[in-house]
Amino acid sequence: MIKAGIIGGAGYTAGELIRIILNHPGLELDFVYSTSNAGNKIYHIHSDLIGETEMEFSQKINTEIDILFLCLGHGNSKAFMEANKFSADTRIIDLSNDFRLTGDSCFKGQQFVYGLPEVFRHDIQKATYLANPGCFATAIQLALLPLAAKKMLNTDIHVNAVTGATGAGVSLSKTTHFTWRDNNFSHYKAFDHQHLGEINQTLGILQTGFDKEVIFIPNRGNFSRGIFATVYTDFDGSVEEASSLYNAFYKDAVFTHVSTAEIFLKQVVNTNKCLIHLKKHKNKLLITTAIDNLLKGASGQAIQNMNIMFGLEEDLGLSLKANFF
Repeated sequence: MIKAGIIGGAGYTAGELIRIILNHPGLELDFVYSTSNAGNKIYHIHSDLIGETEMEFSQKINTEIDILFLCLGHGNSKAFMEANKFSADTRIIDLSNDFRLTGDSCFKGQQFVYGLPEVFRHDIQKATYLANPGCFATAIQLALLPLAAKKMLNTDIHVNAVTGATGAGVSLSKTTHFTWRDNNFSHYKAFDHQHLGEINQTLGILQTGFDKEVIFIPNRGNFSRGIFATVYTDFDGSVEEASSLYNAFYKDAVFTHVSTAEIFLKQVVNTNKCLIHLKKHKNKLLITTAIDNLLKGASGQAIQNMNIMFGLEEDLGLSLKANFF
């Protein structure tokens, strides 16, 4: 069995990661490190895990672990890595944005591989350290990868995407309280969201010289989880040609599927899927994507990457069902 450890156990992504690991046939959860919750039962924080485990949060770290997941706030993973040394055989997956960009990806001689399986699977197979993609970045990149691979992103790209309340994390703020979020809708970080860096980086790898603007408006929705993105750009061909292009690009993708029918959020919530729908309007191609921000946008994709890193079946432990009603 592969022994797994988690650093930073109290957040939403850690809760999802714990749940998946406990039910993964190839994994054993060795510890969940949390300074603020040490000694408390894990299910005291993640109450859905009552009856699943009697483990407690730990203040001790096993530095000989096989796989370590960093579920720390953005900016804290690098500090943790500076302060702690692990076995040369320990593989590390970071769920923050600390190591996603090329300029930040080298740490003490080790290169963090960017973990988007649909395009970097070969690099992931050989990785020791891996930077898990952001949630918005995952949904938007999967909408655009087939076009970038064919050098077809030659005009500006418009993106409007909405995320659920869990996208803001566990800590309360003005815009996460129920009284603010319920029956409400708003945008935030318009045009300069932090995930644009990794989106542009990947598009530039697939389409050398890519220099068009990704005009991204992120929105807050009054639901708990999921991301629904609408992306449009110029496309000279027919919708049938676009469908052929997308189906060919994702033919070996375990979790990314092109739908002939219009998609909606409940199809992907509580799964590791990304669904894609295509529609042509005059000279514009509309690409709609939907993912669960905590799974395909975070913990599920981290396990998908771990499976690839250890030579396991890519979907092992991830046969999760949509919460349809």
